[in-house]
Amino acid sequence: MLNIILASKSKVRKEILDNHNVFCNVKASNVDEEPIKESLLKEGASPEIISKNLAELKANKVSQKMNNSLVLGADSVIDLTGELISKPESRDEALKILKKLNGKKHSLISSVCISKNGSMVWNYTDKAHLTMKHFSENELIAYLDKISDEKLYAYNVYQIEGEGRTLFSNIDGDENTIMGLPIKKIKEYLELHK
Repeated sequence: MLNIILASKSKVRKEILDNHNVFCNVKASNVDEEPIKESLLKEGASPEIISKNLAELKANKVSQKMNNSLVLGADSVIDLTGELISKPESRDEALKILKKLNGKKHSLISSVCISKNGSMVWNYTDKAHLTMKHFSENELIAYLDKISDEKLYAYNVYQIEGEGRTLFSNIDGDENTIMGLPIKKIKEYLELHK
């Protein structure tokens, strides 16, 4: 069995690792993401660069305290034609995000980083492209009403493995990437470095 420390409180990411026989201990990084995102956006960083930087920062922060352990950090963002969209902080915000994505194509970017002794040893970024169907505001509200707060804040505005699949006319990409963890590449790295 493969072993790693997950620098995230994400139940979804832990579930993906568990389902793929990767044993992980969870040590949340507690990185305050918003100021970092704002700073990177001011510098003109793309959503992909922001996702990569946050994944690395989380992994490095936890791995500084975990001698010789491999630590996995991850971050996912939505890229709507260059605009960075993060996880919602409220139901109102979730509705605003869905209205922005309504009827449009966007990318979901998931970056992962493995660090050891405070430094990155490997990273990978994957993208999925999703096209959302067009919905009325009432239909979007009805969709959000079906989702519990816990799921809404954990899985972003759409749950691709459940109810959220109905939001899209087209999904091009790996489902695990969409849920926040491109597990295939992580396993390839871990198998080589057992």
